[in-house]
Amino acid sequence: MAFIDYYQVLGIGKNASADDIKKVYRKLARKHHPDLNPNDKEANKKFQQLNEANEVLSDPEKRKKYDKYGKDWEQAEHFENAKQQSRGGNYRPYADGGQDSGFGDDDFSSFFHSMFGGQGASAGGKRQGKFRGQDYNAELKLNLKDAYTTQKQTLTVNGKNVRITIPAGVENGQVIKLKAYGSEGVNGGPAGDLFITFIIDNDTTLRRAGNDLYMNVDIDLYTAVLGGEITIETLSGKLKLKVSAGTQNATQVRLKGKGFPVYKTEGQFGDLYVVFNVKLPVNLTEKQKELFTQLAALK
Repeated sequence: MAFIDYYQVLGIGKNASADDIKKVYRKLARKHHPDLNPNDKEANKKFQQLNEANEVLSDPEKRKKYDKYGKDWEQAEHFENAKQQSRGGNYRPYADGGQDSGFGDDDFSSFFHSMFGGQGASAGGKRQGKFRGQDYNAELKLNLKDAYTTQKQTLTVNGKNVRITIPAGVENGQVIKLKAYGSEGVNGGPAGDLFITFIIDNDTTLRRAGNDLYMNVDIDLYTAVLGGEITIETLSGKLKLKVSAGTQNATQVRLKGKGFPVYKTEGQFGDLYVVFNVKLPVNLTEKQKELFTQLAALK
């Protein structure tokens, strides 16, 4: 695997603080977010690299391994074990600072089952060390409506039923970890992890930018001029919206708290921005033309 300099990806130095990493990641992730660059493959690739860099450098234990072993940081435990074996020391597992994020989907149960069907290789001999199993990578596709609500699913992994929760607000390109769902370890070593990249398919007319949503709504000329009330369809259901008299074309209205749920933050949402498209009447009757002529004369 080609070496990726995560510090270079984020444009920071090796002495950058945790706050520095967080600030830079958020700024760049918003700039290269796939929803803001729908037809830009390079931006999508950059976004995935940013997620990968943040996943490693924002975790103190992973960052420590990466700084010491570079591209082989995921095998750090193997190196440490081998070093202890050569010194005749006792095996001590390397601490894993990751968290069990707990994600999954019923539609992928059979995929996971086939992935974990094999057993880790074993080696004989009293002096054989314990080695951590290999990590797995997979993609999980959801539509935008699925990502809007928290879902509880049950997966079958190695013959065991595992209840998984997907919190609302997961983003396109986001990577999470299922701890110990990778390949089994060698000689009783810990199992590897499963890293899942979420692919969010936007099958709606809405556009997502972080936690905010944008939608275009057509209104007729009469409603734009006189004002009125319309009903719009959102991810949470139908919503009545007041249109002010004299609304101009491309007017944008902000509906606070009606956007996308904030990831792992109960009860918090982004905003919904509604952009009005004023539709001019066509195929006017002679009477309508006459009325518009009279209106023009009153200017």
